[in-house]
Amino acid sequence: VQFVESGGGLVQPGRILRLSCGASGFPFSAYDMGWHPQAPGNKYDPVATITSGGDVSYTEFAKGRFTISRDNAKRAVYLQMNDVKPEDAAVYYCNGAGPVVPFPWGQGTQVTVSS
Repeated sequence: VQFVESGGGLVQPGRILRLSCGASGFPFSAYDMGWHPQAPGNKYDPVATITSGGDVSYTEFAKGRFTISRDNAKRAVYLQMNDVKPEDAAVYYCNGAGPVVPFPWGQGTQVTVSS
C-alpha cells in the first residue's frame, strides 16, 4: 500500500489550496477515505471523509471551507481548502477514513499558512 500526497506549501491566509493523494496497493474504490491533518501535539483524526459511494462528512472545523472528493478511476482523493487559516497549518495525510486507519501512513504534504 502506498499513498503519495501533494499540493501543500506556503499559502497566505484567505487563499485556496488543493491537496491531492494518489493511492495504490489496495481496492481503492471499496474504501472510505479521509484526510488527516497532523499538527504538533494533535492526533491524526480526519477533518474530512468520503465514503466509497461518495458521501462526505466534515468536522465543524472544516465544514464550509474544505471540500473532499475522489476519482476512483485515478485512484485519487482530493481536498480543496478555501479561505485557509493559520490554524489549518499541519502535515496532511490521506488514508482510510479514521481515526483508526487501515494502512501505513504516506509522507504527507506540509501546509504552512503565513502572510
